[in-house]
Amino acid sequence: MNWGTLSHAERDAAYNNTMAVKNSADLSAAREAASAEFRRAHPGHLDLRYGPKDRNTWDLFPAANPNAPCIVFIHGGYWQRNSKDGFANLISGLHARGWAGALPGYTLAPDATLTEIVAEINAALDWLAANGRAHGIEGKVVLSGWSAGGHLTAMCLGHSRVSAGLAISGVYELGPIRDTYLNEKLKLSDGEIEMLSPMRLPMVAKPMLITYGTAELPPLVSDSRHLHAKRAAAHLPGALLPIAGADHFTIVHELRDADGVLTRQALLLAD
Repeated sequence: MNWGTLSHAERDAAYNNTMAVKNSADLSAAREAASAEFRRAHPGHLDLRYGPKDRNTWDLFPAANPNAPCIVFIHGGYWQRNSKDGFANLISGLHARGWAGALPGYTLAPDATLTEIVAEINAALDWLAANGRAHGIEGKVVLSGWSAGGHLTAMCLGHSRVSAGLAISGVYELGPIRDTYLNEKLKLSDGEIEMLSPMRLPMVAKPMLITYGTAELPPLVSDSRHLHAKRAAAHLPGALLPIAGADHFTIVHELRDADGVLTRQALLLAD
């Protein structure tokens, strides 16, 4: 698309996943209900505080083996919606495969800038490095996230506790975001666009699988392809994986399910 020729409404629509997927409300409600059930079934390590703000908490789901790999999943919602509580079921596939799982919360815009949100995820990973063992989590960490969480995965891949990344349907170039309704709460500065766009930063030399659904909105498809191309040009490990027919909300089923494509890819990332 030629971004410069689009109307404001067209630019808004280019990033409006909820409008693009007509049954998105039903899909989100089902995910939230399944996540509530998963949290009720595993209540031992919920809402553990890593920082001073209300949402600075972890949900941890240790495996039987403390040395098992751990999937750390960062929720999406364009940095301004949702919470970790509604995404717990997305680690259930790997948990059923013997992995630990963990979900960090973070402050949402406009109560935090994107700079502060990235700092919170890094602080959460600092806490996990220092305290994970006390909660039965000692193995490799595969950092993952969906949508805004995909962006945060790419931004925090370099953390020392992280071995590999799995970025799902992320936004990796922030420049266009400033021209949409999303910026009403984000209020991105020029410096943030430069310093928090993974496409503009040095690539991290760790494996990272980048994935998107073929039925997603064009900017998200393009961002995934471009970030992978930049990593590939630097000879860095990690595939680009289009999920045929998946949209922005159904792609996460491939991580939720024990035999899902993304669950199986995560197993390879931890080898």
